[in-house]
This record gives sequence, C-alpha cells and structure tokens, in this order.
Amino acid sequence: MLFVFVLLFVVVSLFVSDKVRLDVVAVGAILALLLSGLLTPTEALSGFGDPVLLLIAGLFIVGEGLFKTGIAFAVGDWLMRVAGTNELKLTVMLMLVVAGLSAFMSSTGAVAIFIPIVLSLAAKADIAPSQLLMPISIAALLGGMLTLIGTPPNLIVSTQLEREGLEPFSFFSFAPIGLVILIVGIVYVVIAKKYLLPNKVSKGKTNRKKQTLKDMVVAYNLEGEMLRLKLDNSSSIINQTIEEAKLLSRYNTMVIGIERDNLLIPALSNTKLKSGDSLLVAGSETALSSLYTNEKLKKISIADYEVKRIKKEVGLAEVMMTPDSSLIGNSLIDLNFRHHHNLTVLGVKRMGKLLKEDFSSLALEFGDTLLVAGAWKNIALLQEVSDDFLILDLPKELEEIAPNTKKAPYALGILGVMLLLMTFNIVPSVTAVLLAALAMVVTGALSMNDAYRSLNAQSLVLIAGMLPIAIALDKTGGVTFIANALVEGLGDYGPFALMAGLFVLTSIFSQFISNTATTVLVAPIAVAAASALDVSVYPILMTVAIAASTAFATPVASPVNTLVLGPGGYKFIDYVKMGVPLQVIVMIITLFAVPVLFPL
Repeated sequence: MLFVFVLLFVVVSLFVSDKVRLDVVAVGAILALLLSGLLTPTEALSGFGDPVLLLIAGLFIVGEGLFKTGIAFAVGDWLMRVAGTNELKLTVMLMLVVAGLSAFMSSTGAVAIFIPIVLSLAAKADIAPSQLLMPISIAALLGGMLTLIGTPPNLIVSTQLEREGLEPFSFFSFAPIGLVILIVGIVYVVIAKKYLLPNKVSKGKTNRKKQTLKDMVVAYNLEGEMLRLKLDNSSSIINQTIEEAKLLSRYNTMVIGIERDNLLIPALSNTKLKSGDSLLVAGSETALSSLYTNEKLKKISIADYEVKRIKKEVGLAEVMMTPDSSLIGNSLIDLNFRHHHNLTVLGVKRMGKLLKEDFSSLALEFGDTLLVAGAWKNIALLQEVSDDFLILDLPKELEEIAPNTKKAPYALGILGVMLLLMTFNIVPSVTAVLLAALAMVVTGALSMNDAYRSLNAQSLVLIAGMLPIAIALDKTGGVTFIANALVEGLGDYGPFALMAGLFVLTSIFSQFISNTATTVLVAPIAVAAASALDVSVYPILMTVAIAASTAFATPVASPVNTLVLGPGGYKFIDYVKMGVPLQVIVMIITLFAVPVLFPL
C-alpha cells in the first residue's frame, strides 16, 4: 500500500509541475505497477479496454462530426445575428449556447469555436473581450454537468456504479441539478464579472471585426519594421531559394511575400529569388538595415506598397496553440515551421504579452498566440490542422471556408438517435456512442482521417493510466484506508459532512490535475466511504462528479480556462477571484439539492 501511495504522490506532483506530459506520466505509472508486481499485465493494461475509455473516444468522434458539418458554427452565426450589442443579453445567450453545446460535445471544442465569435461580438458591441471570454469558459464547465456525456467525470462515476453491480446513471440524471447550477451560475457571472474581471481591452488588441494587415502589424509591434526591398544583379542572394538565403538565421528577418512581374507570390522555402524581385520583409530596424546594406537591396517603405494586391495573395492570421498540439515543447526552429507549413511567424504572444526576445528558439507552450504570414491557401491548410492550432483572428478572405454543411442533417440525425438510445437504455451507453461514431464516418459527415485526428490521445492514455492506479489502491487496501479515514474524521457529523469533504477534496484536486484523473481516483474512495456509513452511493458519486467539474479557480484547471487566458488578457488572480466564490455556491447547491434528488 505504501508503494501505491508514493506512486500516487509522484504522479500528482508531476501533474501539478507540468514538466512532463500527462500521457507520459500515465504510461510511467502503468510501467511502475507492472515492474513492482502489484498488478498483473491484464490488470495494468485493463484501462485501455475499459468501457469509459471507449465511450469518451466515441464522443470525440461524434463531437468532431458536429464540428465538421458546421452545426456548431451555424449556432455561432445565429447568435451573432440575434444577440445585438446589449452586454447582458450577449452574456446570457453566450453562456446558454456554449453550455448547451458542451452538454453534447467537447467543452474544449465548444470554447475553441466561440473564441473568435466572442472577439467579433465584443468588437461590434464595444465590450472588453475579458467580460465575455471567462463567462463562456465557465459556461462550458457548467454545461458538462447537464448530461451523462457532458464531461468524462460523469461517465466515470456512472461506470463505477456498474462496477458495483448497481444501475448506472441515466442520460439525464444530471440534468435537474445541472440546470439549477447553470441558472445560478449565469446569474452569478452576470453580477460578478463587472466587479471581478478586468474591464479593458488588453494592450495590443485592435478591433478584430475589421482587422487588416496594418492592424495586425500594429498589434504585434511590427509597425515601421516591415519593408519592401528590391533585388538587383549585385545582390549575393540572387538565384538562391528562400531556404538557401537563410535570411532568418543570418539577419533575423522574415520574407512574407515576393513581388515578381507585377504579381505577388508567396515566399515558399523552395522559391528561387530573381533579379528584379521585390521582397516584403519583416524584422527589427537594425536587422533590416543590415540586410539591405549587406545585400545591396533598394529600400521601399511598406506604406508605398499596394496593400489591396497583397491581400489578394498573402495575408496574416493569429493562431493559438491548442491543448493537444503536438508542437508544444518544441521551438519554431526545431519544427522547421516555415518549411512544413510555408508560413512565416512574425510574432508570438504568451499570456497576452508580446515576446521581445528571439522567439524562434523558444519552446512553444499551450496558449501561445502566433502571428503567421503567407499565402491564403497555406493559412487555410493550417486551419485544417485542428489538433495543433486554433484560428483566433481569421482575415475576411478566409472566413467563408465552408464546412461539410451538406452532411449536417446526417450529423444531427445521428446525434438524435444516439441520445434516444441512451435516454431509454435501449442499448448500453458505450454501444450507442460507438454506433454514432461509426455512423458519422459511414454517412460521410467526417472522414476516417478526421475521426482519428479527433481522438484526444493524451486524454485517452491518461484515463488508461489512472484506472490501474485506482485498481492498485483497491487491491492493496488503500481505498479502504482513505475511506475509513474520511469516515472517522467526518462520520460523526453525518453523510452531509462526508459529501462536503468529498466535494472539497475533489474540487481542490481538480484545480491542479485533470478532473478525469481526479474522478478516477476519488470515485472508488467515495463508494467505500458511502458503504462504511451505510448510505446510498448515488448522492455521494453525484457529488464527486459535480465537484470535478468546478475547475474554475486556476487557468490550468481545465483546457477551456487556458484557451481564454491570452485572448482575454487575464491574470491568475482573475480566475481565483471569479472561480472560488462560484465553487462555494456550487457546493452549497449540491449539498442541499443532491440529497433531495438522490436520497441518502
């Protein structure tokens, strides 16, 4: 038992430190349990075949189908048309819509879709984005409390009931308490945000609805640092490709586009430079001076450039690193970003602040915002890599990239059938979800490649790694030990005290480590504690599930919190001020409402 507790401490410490990927920690935990001999290979690897893992994997695919067919975007477009500029109406409608989407698809996906929508709405209504972005991240977490599939903790506690030989929660078991919490949460946010959230546009932000090349240049402090340079036969870089010229490494300047024969062409890695070409370049004043002096280039101010022609061929877009991006931890140089994407990174913002140093050699982090430049077609391709990038500010030329809208009726029908199958228990939940996932592919709502790409491998491996730790805790008596400690400490005060203790324990852990991992660990402890007090396990597990979704108080508590951090210009303390009171409110509602709906 001591070994398992030490392993659990190490795992949680690594989660909190964020120095090692979560899935790597999970695999390490599996190996530790295997090498220690505490678990057999079958037990240690059982998480990969667990129904909850398959359920969540299937839901990733179903959610991607809703995304690819444009259903989620259509909801956003409708909201932009009807919301107007009233801040109260905007806040309430945004929270209701995002919560509704999060009840049936990934909360991270819902927030990712709505960040650019919110930025446009904020600009149109002259509202600080910070007043709307955290509310939608809170709404996404509250929306997860509405249905069985809204968030992984709900599925985990329901599966725990099945393991105990009990009837699992139904699809809408969470809805009554979830609706109460959502309504109260919206009222709280509407009142509190004016006092607890920053109410000014972050430094460097511009009107995103009308953002142009010049606007983006200003936002990234590049104004006055972009030039048009003309090549002649005396230049040493004539007949070299962009890659061979190495202007980035030699002069720390970046070529955005090339004017040739009155046409503007993208600056690809293999584009060969010719005499008479005009380069659109960006860099510091000193770097640009060295470039045109050493290479004998003629300087022409960017203000004299034909901006309309630029916009037809090349452009700029802001992109953010997503939670699951495979690029995190690598530098732009390591990734050979320009070669792979044929795009130039002009600037990087971290935590809402522009990085002044040489960002090309810095390791990228989740939440970093990149200003990229290049051909529209390459920017469009970048948007397709949904597991690596979120387009924050897409220029108007690309706003009409159409999703697979012809398949939207199929996706809606598949979702409806899945909900019916789960609501009336016609087939097990995992069967209904897998059928829906298969139907999304068979009907063409999304391709197999899209289906595979939608799978959040890190989350799935995390679950598969944490389940064996829970098994080891149970097998070595650790679950019983913790449950007895809870009962001895709180049992004299009754089951309400146990519920409160479990809520606080789960909620605190969920601020620093994955709420999925937290629920996997706490659920069996909650069952054992309920058994020791001889009370129903249903209200106890419902309490754990709700507490796991109260990840409001830190920017790292949930991916949705981190997504809005940079665009909203928030600080750590903003999450604490806004989140902790809401956690207390949700706990009070839970302690009073859950025993009414699920008697002890």
